[in-house]
Amino acid sequence: MALFDKHKKLEKNASLLLVGSLLAVLVGGIVEIVPLFYVKNTIEKVEGMRPYTPLELVGRNIYVREGCYLCHSQMIRPFRDEVERYGHYSLAAESMYDHPFQWGSKRTGPDLARVGGRYSDEWHVQHLVNPQSVVPESIMPSYSFLADAELNADDIAGHLEANATVGVPYTDGQIENAQADFLAQADPEADTSGIEERYAKISIRDFDGDPARLTEMDALVSYLQMLGTLVDLEAYRQNEDLR
Repeated sequence: MALFDKHKKLEKNASLLLVGSLLAVLVGGIVEIVPLFYVKNTIEKVEGMRPYTPLELVGRNIYVREGCYLCHSQMIRPFRDEVERYGHYSLAAESMYDHPFQWGSKRTGPDLARVGGRYSDEWHVQHLVNPQSVVPESIMPSYSFLADAELNADDIAGHLEANATVGVPYTDGQIENAQADFLAQADPEADTSGIEERYAKISIRDFDGDPARLTEMDALVSYLQMLGTLVDLEAYRQNEDLR
């Protein structure tokens, strides 16, 4: 009873309550943050992760610009219902080159962490042009204008350089060839030998159904089709079982 009486005094005194709250936050912060200074790497590296190709990077920028992360998360939590619906839970390494990450805070639509390869390019284009035509109950607005917004590669090398500045391991070769790689990924007729060497597991094709133009639709679909496809999850599971 005496303990409750003391707690009442704390609740009734604004100054004491403020000091107590600050102490609680301080102690909690120290317990959570200080150990990180003694860990060499907080992200477990996994096989297969690579920086985004120039076209995927532009597609990601469009994804962020249009606010897709407000309705779609990219983080599958390690819960049975989520894993059964969306696939293997998300790994920290899968977001290591994201600035900022796209984990999201709510889901109006499904999680997209492993959407790559689940649907055809045509499905994605139709879904973006008229969402209700493929998902009748969808409340997603139309993004048909993406198919008419043509892209140019004038500043793409600088974009890679900016990402390299914040830690994304783009090589000199990738930066030097950024413009050519940007144009080649959506052109099956282009010389793609170099880009395939610079970027593993890259998809090279016309993404928007209009090979005569390079559009924002090409870039966004290329980004969506890459999500969740880089890491060999079966090999990761086997490594986990051996530990």
